[in-house]
Amino acid sequence: MPRGLYSLRDQDGTQAAGPQPGIADVDGLAQRARDAGVPVEVAVEGDPVELGPGVELATYRIVQEALTNVMKHAPDARAWVRIRYAVDAVEVRVENDGPAPAAPPSEGGRGLVGMRERAALYRGRVTAGPRAEGGFAVAARLPLEESAP
Repeated sequence: MPRGLYSLRDQDGTQAAGPQPGIADVDGLAQRARDAGVPVEVAVEGDPVELGPGVELATYRIVQEALTNVMKHAPDARAWVRIRYAVDAVEVRVENDGPAPAAPPSEGGRGLVGMRERAALYRGRVTAGPRAEGGFAVAARLPLEESAP
């Protein structure tokens, strides 16, 4: 699907109305998770740069899905969101300290698949898996060269 069309659609595929969320709205996602009982810390590293609206939305949706997965699969966990502006990319990492899944996450849902598809639209990538110290991590990297408005 062309980038422009994909970035204008909500998670359920319906046409979204109004301004699309971006990195500045991640604090609201964290607050909703806190309201649901999951302690979340958010950190932004590096000097923020202007990103294209598609990359802004993709970053937001990746964090949204990762936090939704924490609330769904590890509701007693703590979570950390880190957004890092690197020289050539914006990097996102969402970790939790809940129990690691007994088996690899199912690709049957749209969660991880959707995150990977969003990142791929901007030549980015998403990895996900158990953390060595316990819990689970989702990491995304979206190149800046593809994100110019």
